[in-house]
Amino acid sequence: MTLIRLSLTDFRNHAGADLAAGPGLVALHGDNGAGKTNILEAISLLAPGRGLRRAPLAEMVRDGASGGFAVFAEVLAGDDLPPVALGTGIEPAHPGRRLVRINGGAAAATALGDWLAVLWLTPAMDRLFVETAGNRRRFLDRLVLALDPRHAQHGNRYEAALRARGKLLADATSADPQWLASLEAQLAEHGAAIDAARQHTLAALSAELAQQPDAPFARPLLTLVDSQGEARAEPWTAEALRALFAGRRRIDAAAGRATAGPHRDDLSAVHAASGRAAARCSTGEQKAMLLSLILAHGDCVARARGRRPVLLLDEVAAHLDPSRRAALYERLAGQGGQAWLTGTEPALFDAMPGPVMRFHIAGGRISAA
Repeated sequence: MTLIRLSLTDFRNHAGADLAAGPGLVALHGDNGAGKTNILEAISLLAPGRGLRRAPLAEMVRDGASGGFAVFAEVLAGDDLPPVALGTGIEPAHPGRRLVRINGGAAAATALGDWLAVLWLTPAMDRLFVETAGNRRRFLDRLVLALDPRHAQHGNRYEAALRARGKLLADATSADPQWLASLEAQLAEHGAAIDAARQHTLAALSAELAQQPDAPFARPLLTLVDSQGEARAEPWTAEALRALFAGRRRIDAAAGRATAGPHRDDLSAVHAASGRAAARCSTGEQKAMLLSLILAHGDCVARARGRRPVLLLDEVAAHLDPSRRAALYERLAGQGGQAWLTGTEPALFDAMPGPVMRFHIAGGRISAA
């Protein structure tokens, strides 16, 4: 999967930007605040989800613009296929409604996953292993989505049914039992699909990671655990989930939320070489495990879909010593596909094996470097 053209209109600090790229390494350098991460965020919006910052759509509109923005790209989705035109943005009249177009036609945001898989690593993710379970679930679900584009649909329908059940349980005395049972059947169906996709992704990731050495990037061991931190012994089945939700109506009504189910599971990681929980490892070890995980997941996607995802690595090079930086570049160049990297200094990318596409970002302007 390769972006061969990217065009931004009134997106963040970019009034109008256009660049052409190709397979391989794409290096973006410029001062802090120049708009490098904004370019990566724009690319991340060409896949299902809310992008790498998870920001409200209205915040993405350039200051002083009329109220809308547009991101457009041409993507090579296969060697023998013509480029696919992907676009997204908002209009001034509907600032909270995201528009998506594929080859000029209106489409759902979830349909973007059929054409483009995007993985990213940003400085904001450095504390993933010590933050909330919700952040780790979202991270895991993004990994799943790159392997199974249908995962977003199951997630959206599960969340909708969860909200509807919560509203009914807010007044449990007058709640229609048949309607509750119908919602719980939907939760069971989509929850089981969500869990199966997560389990499949973790199995594929674990197999890839098992083939990787413990250096130069630390290797994590991954497990899906319940809300109590216990490893899940069995996958969720639709029958088990239906019984779970039906049996916890009173508990959930009192708590004001659904207290058990796939939406409460968590991703556990352990440093393979030392056996320490990731949350207890040093900041450097946690960053190394995240990088190792993202790289292994790229291999999973390539194996499963026959095409490598687009990788977005924001300020990753600056946090690696020269030997690990060179090892990262060698691996990225050797595996093929397209990877976009940002850094403040052009010298950070000197160890990249060619060909490398270099761009200088300054004041919302992009120029070949």
